[in-house]
Amino acid sequence: MADGLQVTDLNAWFGARHVLKDISLRAPANGVTALIGPSGCGKSTFVRCLNRMHEVVPGARSTGQVLLDGEDLYGPGVDPVMVRRRIGMVFQKPNPFPTMSIFGNVAAGLRLAGIRDKDAVYEVVERALRQAALWDEVKDELHKSGSSLSGGQQQRLCIARAVAVQPEVLLMDEPCSALDPIATARIEELILELKKELTLIIVTHNMQQAARVSEWTGFFLMGELIEFGVTRELFTAPREKKTEEYITGRFG
Repeated sequence: MADGLQVTDLNAWFGARHVLKDISLRAPANGVTALIGPSGCGKSTFVRCLNRMHEVVPGARSTGQVLLDGEDLYGPGVDPVMVRRRIGMVFQKPNPFPTMSIFGNVAAGLRLAGIRDKDAVYEVVERALRQAALWDEVKDELHKSGSSLSGGQQQRLCIARAVAVQPEVLLMDEPCSALDPIATARIEELILELKKELTLIIVTHNMQQAARVSEWTGFFLMGELIEFGVTRELFTAPREKKTEEYITGRFG
């Protein structure tokens, strides 16, 4: 049985700047964990540490432990590329590969993994587009450029691209901030559907969104995890004064 992500004493730096301080939390499998907090509080850096993208930035480093189903992702000999296959990521702004078709976008990770069988690739692309609730809209236009889709469709295409390689965890960094309310609602429905098969961690500025889609919420402030708990309890009866001040709009 998968037990999700366990983070212990995670610290991160950009050069001399200490941006994450002793973060410990558990994101249970097959659930949605939301991360809230004002801009610049460390949420995005935290999720980039989970799939080892933080270390790609020159001068960036981190310490601590990130376990996925008990395996230390920062352990000796662990390949960061394999970590990123197990922990997919969807960014704030939809970023389909502009020179590729809809089909090519979803198939990109499979081809990188060396899968060449055309039937197998087609099968996985169809499954991923269905998982991303996009298949019915694009099945007759798979040859078209990914950039030809609307913003909401592009974001679902990026989700399809991420799930095609069958990750265990999907990180979503402000996935709806560039979308209109209707597209946002589609993505939120999709998040609730995807958690049946994946562990999801979503960074959001939108506290109503966190309340709608997540079971657990972490509140970050100035590089620290101020409070982490069951979403409903954190929003209705926060234990920390700073959490209460943030969710009641007194700052942020």
